[in-house]
Amino acid sequence: DNNQLSALPLFADDVTIACAIVGRKQQGYWLDVVLPELERCGFPAKDPLHGGRAVPLVMRFYDDYLGMTEGVARAKPDGEEKLGTWSKKSAA
Repeated sequence: DNNQLSALPLFADDVTIACAIVGRKQQGYWLDVVLPELERCGFPAKDPLHGGRAVPLVMRFYDDYLGMTEGVARAKPDGEEKLGTWSKKSAA
């Protein structure tokens, strides 16, 4: 599994989460610019008791953000479908 978020503990600090999401080189930008925007969009809050964000909630947020939880239902048709009009000539 190449998902670095799934390798984190149940609760993680923002730097650890940033590294898992965008890597060390981009973590500063993600923390300073991206994270405040994501928080306005419902990114999971820090849990004061555990001192970090719940990683499963972060993963769920990104699944929703990327449209992964909606499956193919999110895909929009690109025009009128014309079933039965395909032929070997038109495929060539």
